[in-house]
Amino acid sequence: MTALVPNPRLALPNIAAWLENPWPFAEHNPVRIEESTSDGKYKIRAELPGFDPEKNITVTAHEGLLTIAAKREAQKTENGHSEFYYGSFSRTVALPAGASPADIDATYTDGILEITMPYEEKPTEKQVEIKIGKG
Repeated sequence: MTALVPNPRLALPNIAAWLENPWPFAEHNPVRIEESTSDGKYKIRAELPGFDPEKNITVTAHEGLLTIAAKREAQKTENGHSEFYYGSFSRTVALPAGASPADIDATYTDGILEITMPYEEKPTEKQVEIKIGKG
């Protein structure tokens, strides 16, 4: 029986990581998010496992944009292998009309950053009555 274990001497270094990265064919961002609106709240959830929210994560809202920034410093180890992302990461999203960043709240639980703020759905379209003038 033949073992299906790859021979590391024959493998190209990091070829699997290169193939997993969608760039340059698609957008790639290490901060993945979910957005939703319900019950008068706009909510963004971001995957940020392994970060210390008190030291390494910041959330800012300015002029209709929300930015989530995080930083992870590499831990030096000898004779090891790591596929973690290190360095500074950020993600900026446009806030929808009706979102109120003045009352923003953020919580971090089990590697998920959840940001909420009041949201008032505003109609994007209004039909205008046309008045007929008498001439």
